Amino acid sequence: MKEITKEKLDKYLELTGLAIEKVKIAPRKELDWIRCAEDFLDMAQRYYSDAKHFMQKEDYVTAFAAINYAHGWLDAGARLGFFDVGKDNKLFAVDK
Repeated sequence: MKEITKEKLDKYLELTGLAIEKVKIAPRKELDWIRCAEDFLDMAQRYYSDAKHFMQKEDYVTAFAAINYAHGWLDAGARLGFFDVGKDNKLFAVDK
């Protein structure tokens, strides 16, 4: 697939809207910092790998979605402080 259809976009907008509505702030708890950081990095690496796989299959829409998920995990990890990105706000959604 090489183009984003309105149906596909509608599907993912609805899915994300439902997810946003469902989110509740969880009570604070102790975290295994290293395990959490490793999990975020693992998810980013998996989505990056998926993106390359879909690129090879010329499914550019799914590849684009996967690479955005990958970067989202990296950005979230950087904002939470799991990753030391040296305040690089060009590659990551962090403040200077």
